[in-house]
Formats: sequence, structure tokens, C-alpha cells
Amino acid sequence: MMGWCCSGICGALALLALLCPLRQRGCWGLNPGSGEAERSPRADPDPRGAPHRHKRSWVWNQFFVLEEYTGNEPLYVGKLHSDVDKGDGKVKYVLSGEGSSSIFTIDENTGDIHATKRLDREAQAYYTLQAQAVDRITSIPVEPRSEFVVKVQDINDNEPKFLDGPYLAGVPEMSPLGTMVVQVAATDADDPTYGNSARVVYSIIHGQPYFSVEPKTGVIRTALPNMDRETRDQYVLVIQAKDMVGQMGGLSGTTSVTVTLTDVNDNPPRFTHKNYLHAVPESLPVQSVVARIKAADADIGSNAEMDYRIMDGDGPGVFNITTDESTQDGVIVLLKPLDFETKSTFSLRIEATNRNIDSDFLSAGPFSDTASVRVTVEDVNEPPVFSPPLSRMLVSEDARVGTSIGKVSAHDPDTSGNAIRYSIDRNTDLERFFNVDALSGVISSAKPLDREANLIHNLTVFAIETRDRPPRVAVITVLDINDNAPVFAIDYETVLCENAAAGQVIQTISAVDKDEPPSGHRFYFALAAPAAGNLNFTLRDNKDNTASVLTKRGGFRRREQATYRLPVLIVDSGSPALSSTNTLSVRVCDCDSDGAALSCGAVAYTATGLSTGALVAILGCIITLLVMVLLIVTMRRRRKEPLILEEERDIRENIVRYDDEGGGEEDTEAFDMVTLRNLNRSRFDAFLRFLCAQKNVAREITRPWWLISSHSTVCVKFDSRILWGFSFFLWLGGGIEVKKRCFFIINIFRITRRLVPRNTV
Repeated sequence: MMGWCCSGICGALALLALLCPLRQRGCWGLNPGSGEAERSPRADPDPRGAPHRHKRSWVWNQFFVLEEYTGNEPLYVGKLHSDVDKGDGKVKYVLSGEGSSSIFTIDENTGDIHATKRLDREAQAYYTLQAQAVDRITSIPVEPRSEFVVKVQDINDNEPKFLDGPYLAGVPEMSPLGTMVVQVAATDADDPTYGNSARVVYSIIHGQPYFSVEPKTGVIRTALPNMDRETRDQYVLVIQAKDMVGQMGGLSGTTSVTVTLTDVNDNPPRFTHKNYLHAVPESLPVQSVVARIKAADADIGSNAEMDYRIMDGDGPGVFNITTDESTQDGVIVLLKPLDFETKSTFSLRIEATNRNIDSDFLSAGPFSDTASVRVTVEDVNEPPVFSPPLSRMLVSEDARVGTSIGKVSAHDPDTSGNAIRYSIDRNTDLERFFNVDALSGVISSAKPLDREANLIHNLTVFAIETRDRPPRVAVITVLDINDNAPVFAIDYETVLCENAAAGQVIQTISAVDKDEPPSGHRFYFALAAPAAGNLNFTLRDNKDNTASVLTKRGGFRRREQATYRLPVLIVDSGSPALSSTNTLSVRVCDCDSDGAALSCGAVAYTATGLSTGALVAILGCIITLLVMVLLIVTMRRRRKEPLILEEERDIRENIVRYDDEGGGEEDTEAFDMVTLRNLNRSRFDAFLRFLCAQKNVAREITRPWWLISSHSTVCVKFDSRILWGFSFFLWLGGGIEVKKRCFFIINIFRITRRLVPRNTV
């Protein structure tokens, strides 16, 4: 028989009622379909074939684990034990199922179950596990596999939350007490079936005494009657939801509710003044606005719409009033012309009435108001009026000059009664046949009349008031025509860096024009025909009365061309359009890395290479070498010529001096001069070979000298001058190594001159 036990009492009495409906497990949490041990008793066959009832060895109950356990040691869940286990260590307990390795562990010897991690009921409320007892050695089950449940017991670790908050609501103004505004709802993630962790009550923290909230339902209602929108139109409430039925220690959450009072038509229109006075000139045209009046209404929207009408007044049909729908003003309009001399004042009575009247608020009084409007007509100076307007006069063609023909009369319709002066429009009397008296208006003849020539004369007579008027000043304005071509706005100084890249903007130009067209200037830029296809620059019209000059290539050099002149064509938008060609000078400059010009203009071409002295030295060396070659060739030719007898040249050239007395000619004949000469020459050759072995340069330079100097003393002296000159030119045009070699050659020459006797050939 296997038994169970939980940590503590586990609230067994309180939880028995929760265990029965869980997955139809029965009162002890058994699952009829989970395994053999949990099935109903069945008969097992025996060897004799007679069935008998199998004894159940597992007895289960549901285990409980408190969520969010924060202890240092694993939490003890319960203990499994089988009656097969005799305590000798032969039985091993095995646990499998949800979280069997990561969350729940079992002591294979004792059957103790522990939870190694903190559990969250809101993440997972229960775990289904399987337990089995097996033989430790053979791993053969000694008990059938059975399933049990570990339920995570809830604690109050989640506060209520308003998932739909913050709230916006509206309620009509002047609503009665207890009018529902809105219902708020808070949710709690804790277990609603266990304890009071998820039982929420509502309260209002801010918003009293205007509103209240029902603790259980969260319905917000008005707490004061007749709240007036015109006094205050918005309220912000703070609603709290607290679990544990609001008891101490419960968790809470809050949300805001913005309540707006909506408008109702509870305010009648009212004129700000009872009497209005407006003045208009008598010359005001018909259908013109005479005045605008407005009745104030504290309501908004359709509740503030009103109609105006003229109740009574003098001069019926002269005025009318309409409503301006955008401003709700009453607009008084003139229907008939005004005449100051006939009627100078009008009195009107205007009524303003609400269009949309709410019957619930009729007790507030009549939703209309009246006001008086007085319109004063101002006098305007009107021209004189002839009476009658057309006069027909007769005169005989034989009437003498100055005969009175008739009289015209005009009067001032204004109350001022100014004097009138008369005159004839000479455009209607070009030949001046008639005159009119300026004061009396009497028309008389000024020339003899001829009926056959002109039967009827139509004259126009002016009547002018004679009151003093200030003189009128006439301003004459000369209209502009397009007679100026556009030019550069300034004298541009364009700098082009040598390191400029292709497509780089080097200058932005604009233009000015002395003309002033009514619609403003519009200039068009382009390169003039000679430069339109150049390979160096291009021009881009920016369409805003400016243009940009760009490079087409890179690699500009001052030494190649220091200045470029670019002709720019500028055309205005006049009629007819005028244009001008302006030259833009572009200077090529040496610039730093930031594009700032360092130096501009042309530069002298400087050839790099050898200096002038070096060139002269090289030329001298070449000439010297040519001379040496010619000299060598000449000396070789001289060798082929017949030589002078050796005895004679020995007699002439050899002088031997001895300190002791000799035998005269016998002594001379006793010595072989050729042998002595060969002896000296062999010593000199040995010395030169030694020097050539020390310095390779000596071998290359002294050998030609030896070939030349071995012939005669004259050749030795001439070779000395050549060698000195050649070394001098090499020293002028060469570097330090060349100069060292020249000094070495000269020293060798000095040594050889000392060693070789002058009388040797």
C-alpha cells in the first residue's frame, strides 16, 4: 500500500470540495483512465484460470505547492510510499511528467517530492505528474504507473488592473441626481475561486462630491443635481479598485475617468444692449449691410442657433434682417435707397429667438429677447439738380449777338443751399455760338446764327456748387516699359582650385534689371554660343533667378592657363525680351585642403633636372673625351712612322752624371741605356699595377694616361693638362662620390709624375 502526505495540513478540509470536480478525478484526485492502478478493480488470471481481485497498492490525494515561495531550501511538496518497500533499499521511486526534472524532484530512496523553483499560478495553475516504484536492480516496476496532480496554491500577488482605462465619458448638464455616467471594470489575475484575492471593490478617490461609484459594479453616477456646463464643463475622476474585498493588506489599482458635461438648451438668447445706434450715409447702395447685432447665448452648437426678425418700426420695407450662420449675428440689410432730406432716422425693434427649444427647460423663461435699433442717415453732398432737367429754347437766326435766348435753373438738394455757377460744355459748342451767365443761368447768342447751316444746337450746361473746396492734387505716374537688359548683380571674382573635381560648383551668379515689371523679374541663364560646347565649364539655371557654374573636368593647371573667360547670356521675361552677354572671369589658384586659395595667376615654367653648371660640366667632359680619343688615334699613327736611330737619340737625350772620374767614352759604352730605361719602366709598371689593385677607378682612368705618357715627355705633359681639365669638369658637374674620385685620380697622377723620370720615353 502506498500512502501520501503533504507539507502541513495543506488545508485538507477546505480543499476537499475543490478536488472532486478537477478533471473528473473522484474525491482523491484519481484519474480513471490514467493507468492500471487507477482503473476500477479487475480480475487477474491466475495459473489455475480462476479470476481473483487485484489489491490496489497506491492511495493518492492532490498535492499543493504555495506559489512564489522564496525560501532558501527546496519546498517540500509531499511523500510517496509503497507497501512493497520494506525499507531495505530495494525499491526506487521514479517521477515523470510536467516539470519532473526542471521543477520537481523526488528522492528515489524515500519518495520525498520537492519543488526547486518558484512557481507562478498565473503562469501555470497545476502540473500533472506520474509516479512509479521499480526494483532498484532490475528496474522492473513493482507498482503500476499512476498519475497525480500538483496544484499551485494562489497567493494575493496581483493587483487589480483597469485594462480599458483611462476612460472618457459624457453626461448631459443639469442631469438629475444618480444619473449613470459610465461603468469601469478592473481585473485581477489571482485565483477567483480561492479566498478573496480576486474579489474587487471600487471607490472614488478624486471627484467628490460631484460623482460617486458603486463598490461592487463600478458604475459611476452623478452625486449632485443640476450641474451647469456653463459653470464647469469637465471633471477628472480617480477610481480605485482594491482586492481582498477592500480589507487591509489588499492590493489596489487606479484609473482616471474624464467626464465632460454635454450641452443642453437651458439658456435663452440675450442681447448685450437694449438699444443700438448705427449711422449710414444716404448714398449707401441697396443690399448693403447697415448694421450687425448679436444676441449672446451661453449654449453651444445647435442649442445656440437663433433667428432674427424685425417686429415693428417706421419705414416698412426699407430694411431686412437675416442670420449669419457662421457667427449667429443678425445682419440688417438696406432694401430701398436712403434720402437724408426726406427721412434722416429710422427706429427698428429686433427679436432674437432660439431655433431648437428643449421642452424640459421651458420653465427657465422665454427663449427669445428683443432690442431697439436706431439707424441715422448721414447727409451726403449731392450735385445740383436742374428743374426741369431738359429745356427747349427758340431763337431767330437774325438775332443779334448778345440776344438772350433763355434761362436754366438748378438748386442744391442738400440743406446747405450753396450758390450755383453755370458753364457750357464746349465739346457740345465747338464754334462757341452761345454763352451762359455764370450766376443767373441766362443763355445768350455769341455769334450770328444761320438756320440753313445748323438747325438745332444741343448744348450741355454744367451747374456747379460754389462752396470752397480744397484743391485736388493730380499724381502722374510714368509707366515702365522693358528698355533695360539684365546684367550681373555684382562683379564676380571666381576662384577655381587646381584640385577641383568634375561637377563642382565654383560660382553662383544672379542678375539685376533696372526695369520693374508688375509681376516681378524672371531671368534665364545660358552660356553664350562661343562657349556653349566648351570642355571646361557648364552652366545650370536654378530657376530662381540664379545660375550655378560647374566644372566639366578636373585637373586644371595655372601654368597651362591661369584665367578663363566665360561668356554668360542673361535674358529677362519682358515683352519684348532683352538680353545681354556678361563675361565671368575664372582664375585658377593653388588651394589648400579646405579649398582656400593660396596663390593665383600665371606661374613661370620651371624645368626640373640638372642645373646649368652641371650641363656645362657634362658638355666639357664630352668635349674632353673627344679630344682624348683624337689624341690617342694621332699617337697610334705616329707609332707607324720610322723612328730616329736609337743611338743618335741616346747621344742627344741621355746625360749621365757621375761623381767619380770615369774612363770617358769607355764608361759610356759600358752601360746599356736600353736596359736602364727598361728597368725604370718595369718599376713604374709594377707601381701602377699596385695602385690599380687598390682602386678600380685608377685602373679605368690611368691606363689611357699610361698609353699616352709612355711615348714621350711631351705626351706626358699634354696628358697632365688633359687629366686636370677632365677632373675639373667632373668635379663641377658631379656629386660627392664623383668629387672624391677626381681627387683620387689627381693624387695618382702626382705620384706617377714623381716616380717617372722626365728623361724617360
